Amino acid sequence: MTNMILATDSYKHSHFLQYPPEARVISAYIEARLNDFSDQVLFFGLQPFLLDYLGTPVSAADVDEAEAICAAHGVPFNRTGWDAIVRDHGGFLPIAISALPEGTIVPAGVPLLQVENTDERIPWLPTFIETALLRAIWYPTTVATLSRKCKATIRAGLVKTSDDVAGQLPFKLHDFGARGTSSGESAGLGGMAHLVNFMGTDTLEGIMAARRYYGADMAGFSIPAAEHSTMTSWGRTREEAAYANMLDRFEGEGNIVAVVSDSYDLDAALTEIWGGTLREKVRTRQGTLVVRPDSGDPIETPLRTVRTLWEKFGGTVNAKGFRVLDPHVRVIQGDGMTITTIARLVDRMIAEGFAIDNIAFGMGGGLLQQVNRDTLRFAMKANALRDADGVWRDVAKTPATDPAKGSKAGRQAVVREGGRLVAARRHAVDLAHDELVPVWRNGELLVRHSFAEVRERAEEA
Repeated sequence: MTNMILATDSYKHSHFLQYPPEARVISAYIEARLNDFSDQVLFFGLQPFLLDYLGTPVSAADVDEAEAICAAHGVPFNRTGWDAIVRDHGGFLPIAISALPEGTIVPAGVPLLQVENTDERIPWLPTFIETALLRAIWYPTTVATLSRKCKATIRAGLVKTSDDVAGQLPFKLHDFGARGTSSGESAGLGGMAHLVNFMGTDTLEGIMAARRYYGADMAGFSIPAAEHSTMTSWGRTREEAAYANMLDRFEGEGNIVAVVSDSYDLDAALTEIWGGTLREKVRTRQGTLVVRPDSGDPIETPLRTVRTLWEKFGGTVNAKGFRVLDPHVRVIQGDGMTITTIARLVDRMIAEGFAIDNIAFGMGGGLLQQVNRDTLRFAMKANALRDADGVWRDVAKTPATDPAKGSKAGRQAVVREGGRLVAARRHAVDLAHDELVPVWRNGELLVRHSFAEVRERAEEA
């Protein structure tokens, strides 16, 4: 799984025989095409691929393995080309990549990066790495874009109902998605992508990815929280004792503890335990109890929970005229949360007169797994060929059966027009203003982004 020669589609091993004989350099680009999900994307995730994949040289053993696999698999193998890469380039792929700064908010249809080969003997290489490179980009960019759209919805609710938008927003969407991803690497990349927008997570792989690839000392935070096993192991007759234990174990000034409360009967837990026998304990302890309803209607159940806590614990009305629960109690809704249900729950909270301060949202598979390459219609396409005379020729597709899948012709630049990023042909613009900047060349990382820089860039948009 670590041999870069095999991190591609089988048919690409035959492509070195298919390009025209005059080809010396191929240029290709990646974009999120116009789509129904978002007219802007948050570009993120190239740096891990550069460091882990392109930063690992291909070895002679990799070439031997790939040759044997391809022979048995039934596809050609370019032994001459790969031997040249090992012999003449130390195993580092002779390619150059220019990209927008990570964290940039990019209109759909604008290139995120462009890649070319730097050895004229190997023009097939840029499109050979499409599978691995596109996979490395589309997933974290899509998760970051989804998370950002959720952030916009939550921010709008806070602006309308909260006296502390800036203080509330960073922890309003919590990542519960690690167990629902297809792999640990996905948890790391997707979890890290979410942290570009928020600071709440239970996906430790995301924390470690941000630390490893972007130098973030600590990109996200969590709190002690119960799960059903730790509550139901006490037995139904001792449900109150299980809850009291949570309050005692995690008491302290500023401490927050979340307790799942639907193991048996959520409404009974709210009225008879949290708002009944343990009410004074909750009100007088140091710290905040976050009640987690984890089943039922994802809109009405958390709203009913907030309403019941208001009846039992009261609170205040803020300067915007919305009710804010007693600071000892809050709610988090993680079950059934999507970008659509978050918006519906925000609207229902506002309609009931409750500030969004009262609730946090959690997403699991809906955040890290229920996306695919077509969510943002990602594609990588060749756009130019330089021939033996040094002349660049346009390369593009224009399918009559689906014009929307047409690709860009000619080497691309990205410039600002009226404050908005737009795609342009390189020969038609002042390249001093091209925002596709060199980030990688022949095994060397030319630009290294910090996580703080990525976050700042994404927030400024």
